[in-house]
Amino acid sequence: MAALHGRDRSKLVVSPNLCAGVGLVRCGAGTALVGDPDQVAARMLEYQEIGIETFILSGYPHLEEAYRVAELLFPKLPLQKREQGDQPLFISPFGEMIANQIIPKSITTSSR
Repeated sequence: MAALHGRDRSKLVVSPNLCAGVGLVRCGAGTALVGDPDQVAARMLEYQEIGIETFILSGYPHLEEAYRVAELLFPKLPLQKREQGDQPLFISPFGEMIANQIIPKSITTSSR
């Protein structure tokens, strides 16, 4: 990670909307897409075009950022809605289920 920015904090943005500064506040390697929802969606779609299939989405604080991503970013992405029984499944443009509200039967029956 240090090679990306040369340990120079003024060079943490290594590509449009891509910041390598995450490693300065937590351990391990990592980059972050930063910007408004339109900018982040545009970068994600560009990455998809070059073959990126999976994104690990996280933010700080976790719960609040999860709601912000669902409310502000997901509407900007071409999500597919598929019906399964009486519950909708939302499929990301990359093939993963997201915002899944189906609770496995093993959980619902064991809690009764």
